[in-house]
Amino acid sequence: MATEEAGAEEETFSDPPSPSASLSPPPARSFFDREKHVAYLEMMYQMLPHHYQSQEINRLTLAYFVISGLDLLNALDRVDKDAVAEWVLSLQAYPRRKDELQNGEFYGFHGSRSSQFPLEENGVLIHNGSHLASTYCALAILKIVGYSLSNLDYEVILKSMKNLQQTNGSFMPIHTGAETDLRFIYCAAAICFMLGDWSGMDREKAKDYILNCQSYDGGFGLIPDSESHGGATYCAVASLRLMGFIQENVLHDNEQASIIDIPSLVDWSLQRQFVDGGLQGRPNKPSDTCYAFWLGATLRTLGGYWLIDKRSLRRFLLTCQSEFGGFSKFPGDLPDLYHSYYGITAFSLLEEPGLNPFHVELGITEIALIEFELTFS
Repeated sequence: MATEEAGAEEETFSDPPSPSASLSPPPARSFFDREKHVAYLEMMYQMLPHHYQSQEINRLTLAYFVISGLDLLNALDRVDKDAVAEWVLSLQAYPRRKDELQNGEFYGFHGSRSSQFPLEENGVLIHNGSHLASTYCALAILKIVGYSLSNLDYEVILKSMKNLQQTNGSFMPIHTGAETDLRFIYCAAAICFMLGDWSGMDREKAKDYILNCQSYDGGFGLIPDSESHGGATYCAVASLRLMGFIQENVLHDNEQASIIDIPSLVDWSLQRQFVDGGLQGRPNKPSDTCYAFWLGATLRTLGGYWLIDKRSLRRFLLTCQSEFGGFSKFPGDLPDLYHSYYGITAFSLLEEPGLNPFHVELGITEIALIEFELTFS
Protein backbone atom coordinates (compact mmCIF):
# COMPACT_ATOMS: atom_id res chain seq x y z
CA MET A 1 0.00 0.00 0.00
CA ALA A 2 1.62 1.83 -0.64
CA THR A 3 5.27 0.34 -1.16
CA GLU A 4 9.05 -1.07 -0.48
CA GLU A 5 9.74 -0.73 -0.68
CA ALA A 6 7.34 1.97 -1.35
CA GLY A 7 9.48 4.27 -3.24
CA ALA A 8 12.90 3.17 -3.33
CA GLU A 9 12.23 -0.23 -4.42
CA GLU A 10 9.10 -2.16 -4.11
CA GLU A 11 5.89 -1.18 -5.70
CA THR A 12 6.30 1.40 -8.30
CA PHE A 13 2.75 2.52 -8.84
CA SER A 14 3.34 2.99 -12.55
CA ASP A 15 5.68 1.11 -14.83
CA PRO A 16 6.32 1.64 -18.55
CA PRO A 17 4.32 -0.60 -20.86
CA SER A 18 5.88 -4.02 -21.25
CA PRO A 19 7.55 -4.56 -24.63
CA SER A 20 6.16 -8.09 -24.59
CA ALA A 21 2.56 -6.93 -24.40
CA SER A 22 0.70 -8.69 -27.16
CA LEU A 23 -1.67 -6.98 -29.55
CA SER A 24 -3.61 -10.23 -29.72
CA PRO A 25 -3.56 -11.81 -26.25
CA PRO A 26 -4.63 -15.42 -25.87
CA PRO A 27 -8.31 -16.05 -25.16
CA ALA A 28 -9.15 -15.36 -21.54
CA ARG A 29 -10.59 -18.00 -19.28
CA SER A 30 -14.16 -17.27 -18.40
CA PHE A 31 -13.71 -17.96 -14.68
CA PHE A 32 -11.46 -16.97 -11.78
CA ASP A 33 -9.07 -19.94 -11.46
CA ARG A 34 -8.65 -20.01 -7.68
CA GLU A 35 -6.73 -23.29 -7.48
CA LYS A 36 -4.07 -22.12 -9.92
CA HIS A 37 -3.67 -18.83 -8.05
CA VAL A 38 -3.20 -20.76 -4.80
CA ALA A 39 -0.60 -22.97 -6.50
CA TYR A 40 1.19 -19.90 -7.89
CA LEU A 41 1.44 -18.20 -4.49
CA GLU A 42 2.40 -21.44 -2.77
CA MET A 43 5.25 -21.81 -5.25
CA MET A 44 6.37 -18.25 -4.44
CA TYR A 45 6.23 -19.13 -0.74
CA GLN A 46 8.57 -22.06 -1.26
CA MET A 47 11.10 -20.34 -3.56
CA LEU A 48 11.17 -17.10 -5.52
CA PRO A 49 12.30 -17.38 -9.18
CA HIS A 50 15.67 -15.88 -10.09
CA HIS A 51 13.93 -12.92 -11.74
CA TYR A 52 13.33 -11.55 -8.23
CA GLN A 53 17.03 -11.30 -7.35
CA SER A 54 16.96 -7.56 -7.94
CA GLN A 55 14.09 -7.35 -5.44
CA GLU A 56 15.99 -9.05 -2.62
CA ILE A 57 15.87 -5.94 -0.45
CA ASN A 58 12.07 -6.09 -0.70
CA ARG A 59 11.69 -9.67 0.48
CA LEU A 60 9.35 -8.70 3.32
CA THR A 61 7.08 -6.92 0.88
CA LEU A 62 7.08 -9.91 -1.47
CA ALA A 63 6.24 -12.11 1.51
CA TYR A 64 3.31 -9.80 2.30
CA PHE A 65 1.94 -10.33 -1.22
CA VAL A 66 2.19 -14.10 -0.76
CA ILE A 67 0.79 -14.38 2.77
CA SER A 68 -1.98 -11.83 2.31
CA GLY A 69 -2.85 -13.31 -1.09
CA LEU A 70 -3.20 -16.81 0.34
CA ASP A 71 -5.37 -15.41 3.14
CA LEU A 72 -7.61 -13.76 0.54
CA LEU A 73 -7.85 -17.09 -1.27
CA ASN A 74 -8.78 -18.81 1.99
CA ALA A 75 -5.63 -20.94 1.73
CA LEU A 76 -3.52 -19.76 4.67
CA ASP A 77 -3.20 -23.38 5.77
CA ARG A 78 -0.55 -23.78 3.05
CA VAL A 79 2.04 -21.92 5.18
CA ASP A 80 3.69 -22.52 8.55
CA LYS A 81 2.30 -19.56 10.47
CA ASP A 82 4.68 -19.89 13.42
CA ALA A 83 7.70 -20.05 11.11
CA VAL A 84 6.46 -16.99 9.19
CA ALA A 85 6.01 -15.00 12.41
CA GLU A 86 9.46 -16.03 13.68
CA TRP A 87 11.10 -14.95 10.42
CA VAL A 88 9.33 -11.59 10.38
CA LEU A 89 10.22 -10.86 14.01
CA SER A 90 13.88 -11.61 13.27
CA LEU A 91 13.97 -8.61 10.93
CA GLN A 92 13.14 -5.98 13.56
CA ALA A 93 15.78 -3.38 14.44
CA TYR A 94 16.44 -2.36 18.03
CA PRO A 95 18.46 0.46 19.61
CA ARG A 96 21.13 -0.40 22.14
CA ARG A 97 19.29 1.62 24.78
CA LYS A 98 15.83 3.18 25.01
CA ASP A 99 17.36 6.64 25.45
CA GLU A 100 18.61 6.38 21.86
CA LEU A 101 15.10 6.57 20.42
CA GLN A 102 15.61 10.29 19.81
CA ASN A 103 18.86 9.88 17.90
CA GLY A 104 17.13 10.41 14.56
CA GLU A 105 17.07 6.75 13.50
CA PHE A 106 14.01 4.63 12.83
CA TYR A 107 13.76 1.26 14.58
CA GLY A 108 11.23 -0.67 12.54
CA PHE A 109 11.73 -3.71 10.31
CA HIS A 110 14.35 -4.41 7.67
CA GLY A 111 13.17 -5.35 4.19
CA SER A 112 15.31 -8.47 4.08
CA ARG A 113 18.31 -10.17 5.62
CA SER A 114 20.61 -8.48 3.12
CA SER A 115 19.76 -5.06 4.55
CA GLN A 116 20.17 -6.28 8.12
CA PHE A 117 23.88 -5.97 8.69
CA PRO A 118 25.33 -7.99 11.59
CA LEU A 119 26.17 -6.56 14.99
CA GLU A 120 29.70 -5.93 16.14
CA GLU A 121 30.95 -7.97 19.05
CA ASN A 122 29.96 -5.25 21.52
CA GLY A 123 26.39 -5.24 20.21
CA VAL A 124 26.56 -2.02 18.22
CA LEU A 125 24.28 -1.94 15.21
CA ILE A 126 26.54 -1.31 12.21
CA HIS A 127 23.77 -0.28 9.85
CA ASN A 128 20.09 0.30 10.51
CA GLY A 129 18.22 -0.05 7.24
CA SER A 130 14.72 -0.41 8.65
CA HIS A 131 12.07 1.06 6.38
CA LEU A 132 8.49 2.32 6.81
CA ALA A 133 7.11 0.11 4.04
CA SER A 134 8.90 -2.95 5.41
CA THR A 135 7.48 -2.18 8.83
CA TYR A 136 3.95 -1.90 7.47
CA CYS A 137 4.34 -5.23 5.65
CA ALA A 138 5.83 -6.88 8.75
CA LEU A 139 2.94 -5.85 10.99
CA ALA A 140 0.38 -6.83 8.36
CA ILE A 141 1.92 -10.30 8.00
CA LEU A 142 2.05 -10.79 11.77
CA LYS A 143 -1.62 -9.88 12.04
CA ILE A 144 -2.58 -12.23 9.21
CA VAL A 145 -0.79 -15.24 10.75
CA GLY A 146 -2.36 -14.56 14.14
CA TYR A 147 0.56 -13.11 16.07
CA SER A 148 -0.63 -10.67 18.73
CA LEU A 149 0.95 -7.27 18.14
CA SER A 150 0.54 -6.55 21.84
CA ASN A 151 3.60 -8.79 22.30
CA LEU A 152 5.76 -6.32 20.38
CA ASP A 153 7.77 -3.59 22.02
CA TYR A 154 5.99 -1.13 19.77
CA GLU A 155 7.11 1.91 21.78
CA VAL A 156 10.42 1.51 19.97
CA ILE A 157 8.69 1.64 16.59
CA LEU A 158 6.40 4.57 17.33
CA LYS A 159 8.84 6.83 19.16
CA SER A 160 11.49 6.44 16.50
CA MET A 161 8.95 6.76 13.67
CA LYS A 162 8.31 10.34 14.73
CA ASN A 163 11.89 11.05 13.64
CA LEU A 164 10.80 10.44 10.05
CA GLN A 165 8.00 13.00 9.90
CA GLN A 166 8.98 16.27 8.25
CA THR A 167 7.87 19.77 9.18
CA ASN A 168 5.40 19.81 6.27
CA GLY A 169 3.73 16.64 7.57
CA SER A 170 5.22 14.18 5.07
CA PHE A 171 7.35 11.17 5.99
CA MET A 172 10.71 9.85 4.87
CA PRO A 173 10.73 6.06 4.63
CA ILE A 174 14.16 5.63 6.20
CA HIS A 175 16.26 7.78 8.52
CA THR A 176 19.22 8.15 6.16
CA GLY A 177 17.18 10.38 3.86
CA ALA A 178 14.94 9.65 0.91
CA GLU A 179 12.01 10.96 -1.07
CA THR A 180 8.92 12.03 0.84
CA ASP A 181 5.42 11.56 -0.52
CA LEU A 182 1.96 10.14 0.19
CA ARG A 183 3.10 6.51 0.14
CA PHE A 184 4.97 6.92 3.39
CA ILE A 185 2.20 8.86 5.10
CA TYR A 186 0.01 5.87 4.30
CA CYS A 187 2.57 3.46 5.78
CA ALA A 188 2.83 5.56 8.96
CA ALA A 189 -0.96 5.80 9.31
CA ALA A 190 -1.43 2.06 8.79
CA ILE A 191 1.30 1.29 11.35
CA CYS A 192 -0.31 3.53 13.97
CA PHE A 193 -3.75 2.07 13.20
CA MET A 194 -2.53 -1.51 13.57
CA LEU A 195 -0.74 -0.72 16.82
CA GLY A 196 -3.72 1.23 18.16
CA ASP A 197 -1.48 4.16 19.08
CA TRP A 198 -1.20 7.46 17.19
CA SER A 199 1.75 8.82 19.15
CA GLY A 200 4.03 7.95 16.23
CA MET A 201 2.80 10.77 14.00
CA ASP A 202 1.26 14.21 14.00
CA ARG A 203 -2.05 13.51 12.26
CA GLU A 204 -2.94 17.15 11.73
CA LYS A 205 0.30 17.86 9.89
CA ALA A 206 -0.10 14.70 7.84
CA LYS A 207 -3.65 15.69 6.95
CA ASP A 208 -2.54 19.13 5.77
CA TYR A 209 0.11 17.57 3.53
CA ILE A 210 -2.47 15.20 2.02
CA LEU A 211 -4.90 18.05 1.32
CA ASN A 212 -2.15 19.95 -0.49
CA CYS A 213 -1.74 16.97 -2.83
CA GLN A 214 -5.27 17.10 -4.26
CA SER A 215 -5.11 18.42 -7.80
CA TYR A 216 -7.48 20.65 -9.72
CA ASP A 217 -9.03 17.60 -11.41
CA GLY A 218 -9.97 15.90 -8.13
CA GLY A 219 -7.26 13.24 -8.01
CA PHE A 220 -4.15 13.24 -5.84
CA GLY A 221 -0.51 13.46 -6.82
CA LEU A 222 2.26 11.89 -4.78
CA ILE A 223 3.49 15.34 -3.78
CA PRO A 224 1.84 18.78 -3.92
CA ASP A 225 1.40 20.25 -7.42
CA SER A 226 2.07 16.94 -9.16
CA GLU A 227 -0.06 14.98 -11.63
CA SER A 228 -2.99 13.01 -10.24
CA HIS A 229 -2.22 9.31 -9.98
CA GLY A 230 -4.27 6.25 -9.07
CA GLY A 231 -1.82 4.90 -6.49
CA ALA A 232 -1.29 8.29 -4.84
CA THR A 233 -5.06 8.82 -4.72
CA TYR A 234 -5.50 5.53 -2.89
CA CYS A 235 -2.80 6.49 -0.36
CA ALA A 236 -4.47 9.85 0.28
CA VAL A 237 -8.00 8.49 0.77
CA ALA A 238 -6.97 5.40 2.76
CA SER A 239 -4.75 7.50 5.04
CA LEU A 240 -7.51 10.03 5.73
CA ARG A 241 -9.90 7.19 6.48
CA LEU A 242 -7.49 5.39 8.82
CA MET A 243 -6.70 8.67 10.61
CA GLY A 244 -10.41 9.35 11.10
CA PHE A 245 -10.70 12.47 8.96
CA ILE A 246 -13.25 11.05 6.52
CA GLN A 247 -15.97 8.50 7.09
CA GLU A 248 -16.81 5.46 5.01
CA ASN A 249 -19.31 5.98 2.19
CA VAL A 250 -18.91 9.75 2.47
CA LEU A 251 -20.35 10.14 -1.05
CA HIS A 252 -23.80 9.08 0.20
CA ASP A 253 -23.81 11.15 3.40
CA ASN A 254 -25.18 14.53 2.39
CA GLU A 255 -24.92 15.86 5.93
CA GLN A 256 -21.26 14.97 6.37
CA ALA A 257 -18.89 17.78 5.57
CA SER A 258 -15.78 16.53 3.82
CA ILE A 259 -12.34 18.08 3.92
CA ILE A 260 -11.65 17.00 0.32
CA ASP A 261 -13.51 17.53 -2.95
CA ILE A 262 -15.37 14.21 -3.08
CA PRO A 263 -17.47 14.74 -6.25
CA SER A 264 -14.44 15.72 -8.35
CA LEU A 265 -12.42 12.86 -6.88
CA VAL A 266 -15.11 10.29 -7.69
CA ASP A 267 -15.53 11.73 -11.19
CA TRP A 268 -11.77 11.59 -11.85
CA SER A 269 -11.58 8.02 -10.57
CA LEU A 270 -14.49 6.84 -12.71
CA GLN A 271 -12.92 8.41 -15.79
CA ARG A 272 -9.99 6.04 -15.33
CA GLN A 273 -12.06 3.09 -16.56
CA PHE A 274 -10.85 2.56 -20.10
CA VAL A 275 -12.71 1.27 -23.15
CA ASP A 276 -11.36 -2.25 -22.53
CA GLY A 277 -13.00 -2.28 -19.08
CA GLY A 278 -9.74 -2.00 -17.14
CA LEU A 279 -8.56 0.91 -15.03
CA GLN A 280 -5.64 3.18 -15.84
CA GLY A 281 -3.46 4.99 -13.31
CA ARG A 282 -3.39 8.26 -15.27
CA PRO A 283 -5.05 9.66 -18.40
CA ASN A 284 -3.59 8.43 -21.71
CA LYS A 285 -2.09 5.31 -20.11
CA PRO A 286 -3.10 1.69 -20.83
CA SER A 287 -5.24 -0.29 -18.42
CA ASP A 288 -3.20 -2.09 -15.78
CA THR A 289 -4.28 -4.87 -13.43
CA CYS A 290 -3.12 -3.19 -10.22
CA TYR A 291 -5.31 -0.11 -10.69
CA ALA A 292 -8.39 -2.29 -10.44
CA PHE A 293 -7.44 -2.30 -6.77
CA TRP A 294 -5.91 1.16 -6.24
CA LEU A 295 -8.86 2.98 -7.79
CA GLY A 296 -11.44 0.34 -6.97
CA ALA A 297 -10.50 0.51 -3.28
CA THR A 298 -10.62 4.31 -3.40
CA LEU A 299 -14.14 4.24 -4.78
CA ARG A 300 -15.17 1.53 -2.29
CA THR A 301 -14.05 3.74 0.61
CA LEU A 302 -15.89 6.76 -0.77
CA GLY A 303 -19.06 4.80 -1.54
CA GLY A 304 -18.81 5.04 -5.32
CA TYR A 305 -17.66 1.55 -6.29
CA TRP A 306 -21.14 0.65 -7.52
CA LEU A 307 -20.67 3.17 -10.34
CA ILE A 308 -17.93 1.08 -11.97
CA ASP A 309 -18.84 -1.19 -14.89
CA LYS A 310 -17.98 -4.35 -12.96
CA ARG A 311 -18.76 -6.76 -15.77
CA SER A 312 -16.32 -5.04 -18.13
CA LEU A 313 -13.70 -4.79 -15.38
CA ARG A 314 -13.98 -8.48 -14.61
CA ARG A 315 -13.66 -9.29 -18.31
CA PHE A 316 -10.45 -7.22 -18.54
CA LEU A 317 -8.96 -8.85 -15.44
CA LEU A 318 -9.61 -12.29 -16.86
CA THR A 319 -7.54 -11.36 -19.93
CA CYS A 320 -4.63 -10.73 -17.51
CA GLN A 321 -5.12 -14.03 -15.68
CA SER A 322 -2.28 -16.40 -16.53
CA GLU A 323 -2.73 -20.03 -17.47
CA PHE A 324 0.07 -20.70 -14.96
CA GLY A 325 -1.77 -18.96 -12.13
CA GLY A 326 -1.35 -15.35 -11.07
CA PHE A 327 -1.97 -12.16 -13.04
CA SER A 328 0.09 -10.06 -15.40
CA LYS A 329 0.28 -6.31 -15.70
CA PHE A 330 -1.14 -6.32 -19.23
CA PRO A 331 -3.06 -8.96 -21.22
CA GLY A 332 -0.76 -11.60 -22.69
CA ASP A 333 2.23 -10.91 -20.43
CA LEU A 334 3.73 -13.37 -17.95
CA PRO A 335 2.42 -13.09 -14.37
CA ASP A 336 4.36 -11.40 -11.57
CA LEU A 337 3.82 -11.42 -7.83
CA TYR A 338 2.87 -7.76 -7.49
CA HIS A 339 0.14 -7.79 -10.15
CA SER A 340 -0.99 -11.26 -9.08
CA TYR A 341 -1.69 -9.98 -5.59
CA TYR A 342 -3.57 -6.91 -6.74
CA GLY A 343 -5.48 -8.93 -9.31
CA ILE A 344 -6.71 -11.16 -6.48
CA THR A 345 -7.62 -8.15 -4.31
CA ALA A 346 -9.52 -6.72 -7.28
CA PHE A 347 -11.58 -9.90 -7.52
CA SER A 348 -12.25 -9.68 -3.79
CA LEU A 349 -13.68 -6.19 -4.39
CA LEU A 350 -15.82 -7.74 -7.13
CA GLU A 351 -17.10 -10.19 -4.47
CA GLU A 352 -15.80 -13.28 -6.23
CA PRO A 353 -17.19 -16.41 -4.51
CA GLY A 354 -14.64 -18.20 -2.36
CA LEU A 355 -12.54 -15.12 -1.59
CA ASN A 356 -12.41 -13.55 1.83
CA PRO A 357 -13.67 -9.95 2.17
CA PHE A 358 -10.87 -7.39 2.18
CA HIS A 359 -10.34 -4.38 4.45
CA VAL A 360 -9.37 -2.08 1.61
CA GLU A 361 -7.84 0.73 3.69
CA LEU A 362 -5.57 -1.51 5.77
CA GLY A 363 -4.63 -4.14 3.21
CA ILE A 364 -5.63 -7.30 5.08
CA THR A 365 -8.72 -9.48 5.13
CA GLU A 366 -11.64 -8.59 7.35
CA ILE A 367 -11.12 -11.93 9.12
CA ALA A 368 -7.54 -11.02 10.04
CA LEU A 369 -8.70 -7.63 11.30
CA ILE A 370 -11.41 -9.12 13.51
CA GLU A 371 -9.04 -11.69 14.97
CA PHE A 372 -6.50 -8.94 15.53
CA GLU A 373 -9.02 -6.74 17.37
CA LEU A 374 -9.97 -9.67 19.63
CA THR A 375 -6.38 -10.51 20.55
CA PHE A 376 -5.26 -6.87 20.90
CA SER A 377 -8.17 -5.79 23.10
